[in-house]
Amino acid sequence: MLQQVEEISVNINRCVIASNAKTARKKVYLLSLEPALFQMKSNNLGAVRSSRVKMGDLSASWVLENPIDGRHDHPKSFQMVEDPFQSGMTFEEKTEHPPDDHQAGEGELPYSRLSSMSPVKLKRREMRQERRNLRTAELIGKDKEANNQMAAAAIERSKGFDPIVKGKYSIWRSDYESPNSDSTLKLMLDQIIMAKAYANIAKSKNESDLYNSLMKHSKLSQHAIGEATSDVELHSSALNRAKSMGRVLSIAKDKLYDCLTVERKLRAMLQSTEENVSDLKKKSAFLTQLAAKTVPKPLHCLPLQLASDYFLLGYHSREDVNKEKLQDPSLYHYAIFSDNVLATSVVVNSTVLHAKEPNKHVFHVVTDKLNYAAMRMWFLVNPPVGATIQVENIDDFKWLNSSSCSVLRQLESARLQEYYFKANHPSSLSLGSDHLKYRNPKYLSLLNHLRFYLPDVYPKLDKILFLDDDIVVQKDLTPLWSIDLQGMVNGAVETCKESFHRYDKYLNFSNPIIYANFDPNACGWAFGMNIFDLKEWRKRNITGIYHRWQDMNEDRTLWKLGTLPPGLITFYNLTHPLDRGWHALGLGYDPALNQTAIENAAVIHYNGNYKPWLDLAISKYKAYWSKYVMFDNPYLRLCSISE
Repeated sequence: MLQQVEEISVNINRCVIASNAKTARKKVYLLSLEPALFQMKSNNLGAVRSSRVKMGDLSASWVLENPIDGRHDHPKSFQMVEDPFQSGMTFEEKTEHPPDDHQAGEGELPYSRLSSMSPVKLKRREMRQERRNLRTAELIGKDKEANNQMAAAAIERSKGFDPIVKGKYSIWRSDYESPNSDSTLKLMLDQIIMAKAYANIAKSKNESDLYNSLMKHSKLSQHAIGEATSDVELHSSALNRAKSMGRVLSIAKDKLYDCLTVERKLRAMLQSTEENVSDLKKKSAFLTQLAAKTVPKPLHCLPLQLASDYFLLGYHSREDVNKEKLQDPSLYHYAIFSDNVLATSVVVNSTVLHAKEPNKHVFHVVTDKLNYAAMRMWFLVNPPVGATIQVENIDDFKWLNSSSCSVLRQLESARLQEYYFKANHPSSLSLGSDHLKYRNPKYLSLLNHLRFYLPDVYPKLDKILFLDDDIVVQKDLTPLWSIDLQGMVNGAVETCKESFHRYDKYLNFSNPIIYANFDPNACGWAFGMNIFDLKEWRKRNITGIYHRWQDMNEDRTLWKLGTLPPGLITFYNLTHPLDRGWHALGLGYDPALNQTAIENAAVIHYNGNYKPWLDLAISKYKAYWSKYVMFDNPYLRLCSISE
């Protein structure tokens, strides 16, 4: 037994001497009431000596149990608590394999086992361990969340990948690119600029050999660059060309360099380049407008074929079906005013496809005299499944004349004809791009302004959903009829973001009339998908408000462009904002729209010049529209309309 006591002894600085082990135990027990640790040690004569050490002299890994903690059935013992972070075992291993208090042999002294902590310290230790566990779980959760975010970001970036656009793509690379990724390209471009400057100086000083050498190396460098946008796209000979150009420029600098002369040449080149850029911008704006207004050959072919068969095959004598539904206010009515057969078919097809009850949906299509036969023929041979459709000719609305319509009255004005149709000015390019689009005659088209006469066109309806022909429907639209407009006339999605698309963007607030009646920071909204309360419209005489403002703007001092400005004025403080999820705009001009917002929208709108049926269309948006085109239709195949 003394041997076992000796094995657990430690060096301390206070001793208790006794003649035998029993007496030593008693002294140790009395001293154990003090906050200190003890050892027992025997000598060769059998005498037992015990000693103690203060708690402050021990390391933090030692703890002491209170000897009067309630476990009086056996003597207290020492216990060494090992720091889990200093041990070789992990926390999980210690949890899975806890030490067994009953593993000590029956013959061992109680002092050979280490005592446990006091209840207070034990509670603190448990709380510390609990906090560690919570923190560990929190860190693991954050790590998983970060990984999920990275994966989601990678997926979103991959969706935006456009294989048609030439450039460098890697969905895994960071947005930061090496600043030296195009250093050689920039060097060569700078060399070409300096070569042209020195060539002009050489020519003025009759240095023909140097002039020819500079021009030759400029052409070779330009050829090596080609259409490259970074060093990796340069021709293999580019670096050698840059070195050769550097040697020629060094010679030119030695012979021709004069600070003032070079400065004048560079200033002249800068001014010339700016003028060229300005001219190119004007030409680009003109060509974009021209391309947007020009009807492609296949789209010109389609109405011709349809109109021809409409009369040759006797479809002109057919009567409309389901006439009783055309004026039933309990059904869902849509108004589409368009001269584009293909675009209108996509609007109708996409709407019917997503409608839960197609038999309750009625489409009112109004077109012009030129396209009436083609439009009616298309829907006679391709009727929407379950839905009812009515095609009308705007020329049949005899009540719509110059005495009752401001737009028709303005079209009779010689001054307005001169402005829009430029009878005495053969070129419009000199006007610049700022006002070019304002001169598009479509903005005075009666078909375009018919939206302001909806109660007159459909006198027996209470509500109607107006749709442009450049939209695609992706969800069931029937919930729009149950939205409470709260006494407003127009339900539309607002388009303002920070300072953009507010009233001051569309109206001339330098005019005192506009300034006195409207708030420049009022939020704009969009035509294209609008739910109109026709009962409230008639009650408030909205068409009369439109007429008054349209007459005041005959000289175009209040606004310049289209139907949206008079719409903003007419429905000022009469528009109920709809949730943005109903209407996503910008697919006809903005290539950087949020893909998720597009896919989740009930209606997507190709407002802008890049219509989906034109070659100008933004490629990544075109699929949303083309999937509703019946490319297997014989008329479309006959006119070579394909994906």
